[in-house]
Amino acid sequence: MTIKMPAAPVLQPVLKMKVDELFLNWLSETTTQLMLKDYLERIKNGEKIDSALKDKSESKQLICSEKRKISGCKQNVKDTASVMLGASLSTSPLSSALPSGSGLSPRVGQTTRVRRSTGSKVTQVKKEEPLVPSLSANIPRFYFPLGCPKTDVNVDAVISIIENVFSQFPSEKATIEDMGLVAKACYCPMYWKAPLFYAAGGDRTGFVSVHKFVAMWRKTIQTCHDDAARFVHLLAKPGCLYLEQEDFIPFLQDVVNTHSGLTFLREASDFHSRYITTVIQRIFYNVNRSWSGRITISELRKSTFLQAVALLEEEDDINQLTEYFSYEHFYVIYCKFWELDTDHDLYIDQKDLARHNDHALSNKIIERIFSGAVTRDRKMLKERRMSYADFVWFLISEEDKKSSTSIEYWFRCMDLDGDGVLSMYELEYFYEEQCQKLENMAIVFLPFEDCLCQILDLVKPEHEGRITLHDLKKCKLAYIFFDTFFNIEKYLDHEQKDQVSVSRENELDGPEITDWERYAAEEYDNLVAEEVANEQLTDGYDNDFDSVNQQIYQEFSLRTNKKTFFEIPNSPSAVDVDEYEYEDDFE
Repeated sequence: MTIKMPAAPVLQPVLKMKVDELFLNWLSETTTQLMLKDYLERIKNGEKIDSALKDKSESKQLICSEKRKISGCKQNVKDTASVMLGASLSTSPLSSALPSGSGLSPRVGQTTRVRRSTGSKVTQVKKEEPLVPSLSANIPRFYFPLGCPKTDVNVDAVISIIENVFSQFPSEKATIEDMGLVAKACYCPMYWKAPLFYAAGGDRTGFVSVHKFVAMWRKTIQTCHDDAARFVHLLAKPGCLYLEQEDFIPFLQDVVNTHSGLTFLREASDFHSRYITTVIQRIFYNVNRSWSGRITISELRKSTFLQAVALLEEEDDINQLTEYFSYEHFYVIYCKFWELDTDHDLYIDQKDLARHNDHALSNKIIERIFSGAVTRDRKMLKERRMSYADFVWFLISEEDKKSSTSIEYWFRCMDLDGDGVLSMYELEYFYEEQCQKLENMAIVFLPFEDCLCQILDLVKPEHEGRITLHDLKKCKLAYIFFDTFFNIEKYLDHEQKDQVSVSRENELDGPEITDWERYAAEEYDNLVAEEVANEQLTDGYDNDFDSVNQQIYQEFSLRTNKKTFFEIPNSPSAVDVDEYEYEDDFE
């Protein structure tokens, strides 16, 4: 028995669906809708449309008038659509206004689609406007993270001078003692000699050959085009475009070993690391404006550090370089820390810090310091202890509340919720303890509401009811603001001065001497006077530096269990500085 399979259905093109698709594409065009609207208005007004040719010219005028509002209109579609529409309307004024889908053939539909997408070459040349070149192509490069390249630098001439200098050394090899001449040949300050020496691999062999140094320096001057970029390149770890705290140690150790103003310090090797720690913290305090713990090329370029390094060569008295390298400033900071560190374990706790300046600081602000608001040391958070490196930041910020870093330091401490704004609640929280202290001293204090009115008049915040970091930096009296809320001694000193004298004092100070420099000079004189008064020998010492250093050095030498003082100092707080309104303060 034979089973017959049914015949397979024959595939037939569905012409109507394709025509409908092409019609909808045409109908969705903006120009088509404009023409239809125009024709419908004419029909409603009783106007007669005589010929397709006339309609074509009129539609062209309509489309040209709309071209100013809508860009990129397809002229060929407009022409084709107007001809088809005009022909249909000429046959039937109203009932044939829209073409029927069944009246189009596949050939007509294909032709319409091709014209809409490609168009006539002649029409495109005449109708379309030429493309305007992008403006960005004409803007010259303006950002040079490694410095702006200089066209007048003759690299070969510089290398030739360096090779002549190396020819003076035995086997054309330079030790670190010889690197001063090499640094001058590179047109660098003399105290760049240690960074140059270590960057060329001198720490591994004890000397630098001319070939290694030339290769290193050629690459440096070809890629780094200013002093800031070159200094970072020499000191930073491979592949890094920033400096961390430990990167400065070889450079500063060379300063201690060779600078004439630190000759007395070389014999007390135990204090080398403490002096270096102090200088590193002061560098980051003044230069690292982002509080990131990493000094970028841009930050170094905006600072005065490289100028101070250049002055090391010219200034024999290290104490004249007060911003970073002063030994007197180091001596004051370390002695203040030594007084608080009663067990001499090189850490202090909250009770130790509370004794600073005869308990002048409030307990609430001390607790905020140890909370990690201005440090990222995990030991401080867990063990509630402050290292010497963190104490450097604290003391400078406490004695000079006019600097930008100091204002940021105390703003972070007072900003309890970290929202970048000091609310009235936060101000009242700190003022309560001040009122309690004043009451214990039998001094009449202002109610918070009255104090708040004075503070708002002092700061003049941009937004009522909240004080931002920008407001404090702008008012120039931030030190009075901070002392009012957490330093009772300085608050009373400010209360005894009238506003006129305070304003006059700010005008007279100027940029010549800072509050920190004034405090360090006074405290150093006091410490030296105390040392002289306590001397048992009538002869004394040749100079005050040796006298004070010998006392501290002997005290440390008597300790049987010595502890390594130098630890990589802690970076400033991890609090996101983008929370605060810095605006153009760092520009």
